[in-house]
Amino acid sequence: MTTFYEEIGGYETFATIVHRFYEGVATDEVLRPLYPEEDLGPAEERFLLFLVQYWGGPTTYSDSRGHPRLRMRHAPFKVDPAAKDHWLLHFRAGLDAVELTPEQDEKFWDYVTHAAQFMVNTFE
Repeated sequence: MTTFYEEIGGYETFATIVHRFYEGVATDEVLRPLYPEEDLGPAEERFLLFLVQYWGGPTTYSDSRGHPRLRMRHAPFKVDPAAKDHWLLHFRAGLDAVELTPEQDEKFWDYVTHAAQFMVNTFE
């Protein structure tokens, strides 16, 4: 059985999506302050490896970092509805940067919109 990871083009497709996402984050006045590291490279690498694993690619993320524990890892950061909206804006740009079928795009977008809502931890 082919994984979604393989179906949409594997590592290169995911790398393009995540790189485009972080290009947006780098200049975003709402999101950039949520990243304490000056260099976004390590965050980009972690997010890439997470998505690759989630969608059926290599388990490098868990092998190096353990269980994703997404809410716990994001708990120190104020993720409000505005941050969620900015996050989705940049992820949309990432998806638009690759060639997906409408069905593939819908599947990926459905996942990230639910995940982004799940990460909201404050309404202040």
